[in-house]
Amino acid sequence: MRLSDLKPGETGIVVKILGHGAFRKRMLEMGFVRGREVKVLLDAPLHDPVKYQIMDYEVSLRRSEAELVEIIADNEKSDTAGTAVINHTETISEKAMPVQAHEKGLRTINVALIGNPNCGKTTLFNIASGAREHVGNYSGVTVDAKSGTFKYKGFRFNIVDLPGTYSLASYSPEELYVRRYLKEKTPDVIINVVDASNLERNLYLTTELIDMDRSMVIALNMADELERSGRKLDFKTLGEMIGVPIVPTSARNGSGINELFDTVISVFEGTDPAVRHIHVNLGNDIEQALSELKDTLKENPHIGRHFSPRYLAIKLLESDSEVEEMVRSLPDGKEILGLRDKKLQKLSEIQKDADVNMSIANAKYGFIAGALAETLESSKKEEINSTHIIDTIVTNRLFGFPIFIGIMAFIFWATFELGSYPMEWIESAVGWLGEMVREYMPDGMIKDLIADGIIGGVGGVIVFLPNILILYLCISFMEDSGYMARAAFIMDKVMHRLGLHGKSFIPLVMGFGCTVPSIMACRSIESRSSRLITILINPFISCSARLPIYVLLIGTFFPDHTTLVFMCLYFTGIIVAGFTARMLRRFHFGQDVTPFVMELPPYRVPTLKATLRHMWGKGEQYLRKMGGVILVASIIVWALNYFPLHDGQNAQNVSAETVTDDSAIDPSRDSYLEMAGKAINPLLEPLGFHWRASVAALAGVPAKEIVVSTLGVLYTGDEEASEQTLSARLTSPNEATDKPDFTAAAALSFMIFVLLYCPCIATITAIVKETGNPRYGLFSVLYNTAIAWVVAFIVYRIALLI
Repeated sequence: MRLSDLKPGETGIVVKILGHGAFRKRMLEMGFVRGREVKVLLDAPLHDPVKYQIMDYEVSLRRSEAELVEIIADNEKSDTAGTAVINHTETISEKAMPVQAHEKGLRTINVALIGNPNCGKTTLFNIASGAREHVGNYSGVTVDAKSGTFKYKGFRFNIVDLPGTYSLASYSPEELYVRRYLKEKTPDVIINVVDASNLERNLYLTTELIDMDRSMVIALNMADELERSGRKLDFKTLGEMIGVPIVPTSARNGSGINELFDTVISVFEGTDPAVRHIHVNLGNDIEQALSELKDTLKENPHIGRHFSPRYLAIKLLESDSEVEEMVRSLPDGKEILGLRDKKLQKLSEIQKDADVNMSIANAKYGFIAGALAETLESSKKEEINSTHIIDTIVTNRLFGFPIFIGIMAFIFWATFELGSYPMEWIESAVGWLGEMVREYMPDGMIKDLIADGIIGGVGGVIVFLPNILILYLCISFMEDSGYMARAAFIMDKVMHRLGLHGKSFIPLVMGFGCTVPSIMACRSIESRSSRLITILINPFISCSARLPIYVLLIGTFFPDHTTLVFMCLYFTGIIVAGFTARMLRRFHFGQDVTPFVMELPPYRVPTLKATLRHMWGKGEQYLRKMGGVILVASIIVWALNYFPLHDGQNAQNVSAETVTDDSAIDPSRDSYLEMAGKAINPLLEPLGFHWRASVAALAGVPAKEIVVSTLGVLYTGDEEASEQTLSARLTSPNEATDKPDFTAAAALSFMIFVLLYCPCIATITAIVKETGNPRYGLFSVLYNTAIAWVVAFIVYRIALLI
């Protein structure tokens, strides 16, 4: 808990100071050291500041400052002191031992994982915390902070996996997110995850963390790959040189993880001998400019609370916009920025051929090269790089596109053909369960609810679980292996002609799984205009929620051309997305000149465990939807289809009556659902929709999975059709017209409409959240629905001619 949580008269034991820089130093000087007892005396009349007693004197702190002091309440100490474990081999003074014993049982260490994309950071997080976050081998997988908790050697670790980032500048959303997290949350120890196979690039981020003067441990991940390459790194010497302990790890197999968190504990306790604060020398000219800036910043008590003065001085020389804004808000901010401008002017006169940013980067990479020259022994053998060999094939200008199209065709084929066998088994089980209910339950509303509403609705969707799992298995393998980055590489020129960025391709492909995380993945696109366009066109990419609709209708009406129709649907979405992107770029956002800079990580064979875990994680989400939104929606749709009951109409025959032809039923007996369907059907009838199809499309607005469950509810209840599958019911002739509600042309039009129309509620929410503008959410609803109607109308008319 925090010192600010205590009330007058309560006491606590100081655990640590969360702030940094001048604030932390001042608090330590005032006696707020670990193990000291502090008592709350009284609040000011306006409850801020608060007077405390520590040692034998009184001190006043604002609540915002007390919030940065972590304590253990006196009552918590007495309740748990008996469970403390003391390591008697430690050198502890008699006075400190009781506090140390107490802390050993209860203390919490807040850890932040920071590293470049593709360094294995999320894999390490999953192993350490037992979480099930997806690990993808390309930039932008971790687009938000994921947190986990575990206990180790008497400590409680709160571990946070931050987005992958190459630096701590304000160039990309990931960089800003990580920096703001470090500013606001102040983790006790940072684990800087470094890819051992790409040390020089990865250690640049390390130098920025060194500038911040934070407690840190380096996890030298993929150390096994470094060893196999024949190179040798003296990691202990390197750690002593840079003042940060280094622990070799391999997150894929879990080696070195215990040693890593042992080192985190020793750094947290301040007992690790490798820890020391160093400065990366940036050259005499820049160091002289930094010296005066740093001294000026030190004099301000507010600026050093979250970041070290040296780090802020460096960022000011780099003209970092967010740090400039932070300094500008200070009382003497204008004077500090004026001093910075003078220093930059002087540097420009001295260094006429290079700007400050380049000089700082050169100095840091020079520091890294010098450190590695003394500690890294290169391999004498020339290794044949498998990544280069594979890339010569999959990124070849002749073979690249055919290979990509072939891979996507295989995914669609496997999704339908391989998934059809377990789908039939589940479908048979659902049908058997429905028959059992109809046969053994007494007639009435409850029987109809269970048989037609719950089993007919939810069962109609759950049969497609195998197809969902196969799709996610394939996408996960592409992501984890590193191929997804190559797909973005070969598609960059196509994306550029559409007015997009090469990096836009990755979120779009992720959209085949689910649109919401793919929209969030757009944060990895540096260009704001390209990011917004990618977000707005992403709903046109067919997500897995639409897959049950395709499997149902394609299997029913196009059984001999399943893969072809599948690919045509997906490519229709891609074409409409490309057209929309082009129009948005031309008429709204203007030209984008952001360069395409993206790391191509080495190919890695995904572990079966990680791939299956990702696949099943998505399967769990799908099953949870079965028991949540789809179950509720199915019951609502059934109720709307069942009611109102009219005089002379009983609950035993209402379902049969409501699913017969419109003309055979007195209008007064229309269900609420039929009323709604007939009300909107004039708008959709030109697309070949029967009123039941119109209702299903309307029901799919909250979640596209509900479309199939709605059809399942609407086409159950007829005793003659009860033994038929949903596919057979869709093709059964209508009693009045002697024609089925769905034809091949109408089914194709329906799939096109569902592919393109209004995104689901979760997607609209994600669009508004990521763009920060509700108008973009409204645009998606109106524009997508309008273009869906136009394209579906054209497809239906052409299909009728064919």
